[in-house]
Amino acid sequence: MKIIVAGGDGFCGWPTALYLSKQGHDVAILDNLVRRKIDNELHSNSVTPIATLEERVNKWKELTGKEIKTFVGDLNHHDFLTQVFTQFKPDAFVHFAEQRSAPYSMIDREHAVYTQTNNVMGNLNVLYAIKELAPDCHLIKLGTMGEYGTPNIDIEEGYIEIEHKGRKDTLPYPKQPGSFYHLSKVHDSHNIQFACKIWGIRATDLNQGIVYGLHTEETKQDPVLNNRLDYDGVYGTALNRFINQAAIEHDLTVYGSGKQTRAFLNIEDTVRCVEIAAENPAEPGEFRVFNQFTEWFSVKELADKVQKVAKEEGINVSIDNMENPRVEAEDHYYSAVNTKLRDLGLEPHLLTDEVIKDMLQTVIDHKDRVIKDNVLPSVTWK
Repeated sequence: MKIIVAGGDGFCGWPTALYLSKQGHDVAILDNLVRRKIDNELHSNSVTPIATLEERVNKWKELTGKEIKTFVGDLNHHDFLTQVFTQFKPDAFVHFAEQRSAPYSMIDREHAVYTQTNNVMGNLNVLYAIKELAPDCHLIKLGTMGEYGTPNIDIEEGYIEIEHKGRKDTLPYPKQPGSFYHLSKVHDSHNIQFACKIWGIRATDLNQGIVYGLHTEETKQDPVLNNRLDYDGVYGTALNRFINQAAIEHDLTVYGSGKQTRAFLNIEDTVRCVEIAAENPAEPGEFRVFNQFTEWFSVKELADKVQKVAKEEGINVSIDNMENPRVEAEDHYYSAVNTKLRDLGLEPHLLTDEVIKDMLQTVIDHKDRVIKDNVLPSVTWK
């Protein structure tokens, strides 16, 4: 297939583009490179050194003989997007090109507005491009399990059967997002569902859990193909932060009680899930939802795992419960369904001590790049 990976310079997009290219698809990356600029804004960085996008795709071609086209521009520029669709004529559009940090969206009004404008309007432009220029193109959209929040009932895959006053209907699962970022994803889902209904677009919404891990078979081939490893309080996930804190022998900072529970999956499963969605497309007019995760853990469970692996490597760190900068339920029920991708062939890579050890060793190898002031949170919801 001809597949555009929007956001293909980012943490999920880059290994996905390489993986799809390796499988024989004709891949193009579309990216505005803003994530690199945000590093400068936040005075932060990836622990792993990251080559330029041009260097990355050139190295991939040198190693494999496979060309990945690049389009540098913004989804919010509809004329640019029109040119990309006209030139490339995609069969599938993998949409990772959104501001993905909840803390970033909560910094202030400006960052909230940017997040929602960039994400919602960019996605709406993609929907119109598909309608007008590639009506059979399958939209594979990265959503988030965070759209659901933490309800006191099981989380279904996108839809739930409701009985009310003697009548039944299957309706979209209620959403309880926890940040302006997560709200933008809810708005995306609503817009996509509406576009499928009125225009007959085919779309798969991948409600993805928190991604951990670093390497895929493709990114391990050469240091120029390195993937990002974020660790700061804005873009670093809890597991990444704990691993980096352990590497510099800093206490592992657990927000609040640490009982907050979320869904997770390995980066190797992220790329495979996209492939599964592409190879098994939604029907015209179908808005399909997959819950894309393999396990769930509490924040405290993650800290315990990192502390254990660090100790085995001769690093002794304590776990420190600090005031939670977020507004969220800390003690809650969590049970979610994730059968659709498994039924289509997903074989999960689970979070093992070896995965944590590999990430820890990577950070230790690049420990001089860790900016120690960045391992603590700097953004509050209040």
